Amino acid sequence: MKESVAKKLITIVSVAVPVVVAILFGVRLPNVEPFSFLPPIYASINGLTAVLLIVALWAIKAKKIKLHQNIMKTCIALSLSFLLMYVAYHMTSDSTPFGGEGIVRTFYFILLVSHILLSIIIIPLVLHTYLRAYLKDFQRHKKLARITFPIWLYVAVTGVVVYLMISPYYA
Repeated sequence: MKESVAKKLITIVSVAVPVVVAILFGVRLPNVEPFSFLPPIYASINGLTAVLLIVALWAIKAKKIKLHQNIMKTCIALSLSFLLMYVAYHMTSDSTPFGGEGIVRTFYFILLVSHILLSIIIIPLVLHTYLRAYLKDFQRHKKLARITFPIWLYVAVTGVVVYLMISPYYA
């Protein structure tokens, strides 16, 4: 695949995913029991992604290139599975309001908003970083990975923290 075609596809995916998720967020599947079992699963997927991102960083620094590649592909697959479960949950369940008060409530919403915004930004970053590795443009891959890694790690970790903070309020 040509790089120009891949970049166009990345742009399309990077715009389409948040738009489709936003649309599906408002869709409720009729006559379907809530998938209330999913939040701890997709929070665990976020946690596993965070751990694997750190292991992948260690692997590349240790020159274990194949291990790094395999872990990064796993992280992408985990992020995709998270997204599918997240959408499935919200298509079958009402959103849970956060019940905390005061400074905890403020912290929660700051964390939630930053998590959501960065989860949108991370899509093209991950895809462009992966593309550069796929094209064996390792110098540009490394340069972009230095930006992508901390944002992706933040999104994964804050996903777990947001879940832990709201989980007492699930019905």
